[in-house]
Amino acid sequence: MRRDAGTGYIRRMSNPGIEILHERCTGCGLCVKACPFGAITIRDRKAVVDLDACTLCGACASICRRQSAVRISAPERAAAAAPADGEIWVFAERDMKTGAPVPVTLELLGLAADLAARRKTRTGAVLVGADPTTAAATLIAYGADRVYAVRHRALEQYDDQRCAAVLTRLIREHQPQILLGGATAVGRALLPRVAVLTHTGLTADCTELSIDPDTGLLLQTRPAFGGNILATITCEQRRPQMATVRPAVLPRRAPDPDRTGEIVACVPADSDLDSDVDWIDYRPRAGHDLDLRRAEIIVSAGYGCGGPDGVRLVAELADALGAALAATRAVVDAGWLPYPHQVGQTGTTVQPKLYVACGISGAVQHLVGMQNSDTIVAVNRDADAPIFEHADYAVVGDLFDIVPEWCRQLHADTGARAQSMKTHLD
Repeated sequence: MRRDAGTGYIRRMSNPGIEILHERCTGCGLCVKACPFGAITIRDRKAVVDLDACTLCGACASICRRQSAVRISAPERAAAAAPADGEIWVFAERDMKTGAPVPVTLELLGLAADLAARRKTRTGAVLVGADPTTAAATLIAYGADRVYAVRHRALEQYDDQRCAAVLTRLIREHQPQILLGGATAVGRALLPRVAVLTHTGLTADCTELSIDPDTGLLLQTRPAFGGNILATITCEQRRPQMATVRPAVLPRRAPDPDRTGEIVACVPADSDLDSDVDWIDYRPRAGHDLDLRRAEIIVSAGYGCGGPDGVRLVAELADALGAALAATRAVVDAGWLPYPHQVGQTGTTVQPKLYVACGISGAVQHLVGMQNSDTIVAVNRDADAPIFEHADYAVVGDLFDIVPEWCRQLHADTGARAQSMKTHLD
């Protein structure tokens, strides 16, 4: 379809997708109110469709009092999808300080490679602004078959608006069937922009992705209703299928330095570099050096600690173990620890070798963030606490009795080893 330059009306073309039959349209405006994408307006008492905004969802046809005035054809719905053999892409988010790919990008590349193998296609990584010399090699080693490297001095510092325009243009040119990104501060800001610009769907904060063997669709699983259930979502009509995945949910593959791949140099259009933001400086927030995702041992405090004194006791155990200190949302909301320590659905997702949960009941919102730990040790007075269903070692008792004893034994063991070393050296 196209607009008539003189009237603004939609003219019919072959395989139109959506048609407003003006000889039947009364201009009542119901379709305008029903359209969730704001794609319909009334001009000269007739409905007019913005083809760039229309997703063929069918809301207008279902609400039309004279339903024969709106016609949506199935062939156009099918044509809205990208080719079935399109690549599977990962947006390669960079660390703002070092420029290196962030850990969740490397985790996603392993998953994308598995999905691409099932779809018999290739894995692509989109690298915006960084020097592709070293970053692209890392992406290829972790599973990318092709790296789309977009270089321009205006892209050296991250900007949502510019990056979304660049990524949208690449999608339209190369038509990937799937685009994945990390559920980070950057991914949560960028991917929704791209979804709007490409008129497709986005499933946020996924914990699992797979391919439906019957339809070939991406099965996107995420917590829903406050984390009480897991919902699996598909995007049947639009492409690319888009999802963000929480960091540390997926295992990271070991890199293969012998893997080979292709680097595609991409030049952004001048219009892609327009932005309402002027970059001044990047200053990391003071005291935000804690990165729980890198910790191999984590000791976590729950609301069962009873207050700041109980949290300090758990912190002593973390210090004795050389571990990072974490907390549940209830502890953070109470002000006993700051937000960077929070683990769970609304905090950080972690995969340490050892996770010690002290006074944590095991609400599903917290379990989502730590259930993939190698070994889980839980301390709780309630023998029926849900955390014990996921713990490798369950200790039923008062943490105010157990944690000090653990600290005493750890300090005693450390002192004994130090004395043994001193005797050996003497």
